[in-house]
Order: sequence, then structure tokens, then C-alpha cells
Amino acid sequence: MSAQTPAPFARLPEPPYYAVIFSSRRTPGEGGYGAMAERMVELAAQQPGFLGVESVRGADGFGITVSYWRSEENIAAWRRHAEHRVAQEQGRAQWYEHYELRVARVDRAWNGP
Repeated sequence: MSAQTPAPFARLPEPPYYAVIFSSRRTPGEGGYGAMAERMVELAAQQPGFLGVESVRGADGFGITVSYWRSEENIAAWRRHAEHRVAQEQGRAQWYEHYELRVARVDRAWNGP
């Protein structure tokens, strides 16, 4: 990937690696969501195998966050992380009307202009 990759694109190594795709619809109101989301990105970046993250959210509350990881073992460890578990529970109880999570192996990747 080019050193000129513009933000908010994650700078990633050559495949293979894994993508965790989290699609969600937020509930109305902030309720501490922004601070927790920032903390989770900060904490994930400290975990073994973390490669990067890309995230967007529309005005209608629908968002997609894709985190990239070196291995499935790294993903499993992140899922079990104690502070991340607290955020997951709070998300289910307070912040999300609905969410879906998918894990995919990335075998090919390229970029454009």
C-alpha cells in the first residue's frame, strides 16, 4: 500500500490478514458512546496483531467499522479482552438497536488513485 494513503484509510500490509466488519445502527443519544469508541480504538491499537481500523457513521445512525488483524487468534484475544467485554455489554444494553459482525480473510487488496 502506498505511503501516500490518505486518512481515513488504514495503512495495511500485504495480505493475507483478517477483517472484522461491525455494522450497526445506533440508538438515539450519546450516552458516553463517543468516549468509549475512542477508547476501544486506542486499546485495540495496543493489542498483538492489530493492523488498523476504518470507520464511518451516517446521520441516520447506521455505521460500519472494519478492524484489521494479522490472525484469527489475535481477533479471539481481542474479543476476550476484559475492557472490550465491558464495551460489548454496554453496546448491547445501551448503544445499538441492531448490529451484525462478520469476520473475513483478506487474500487480495489493491488501491486506486
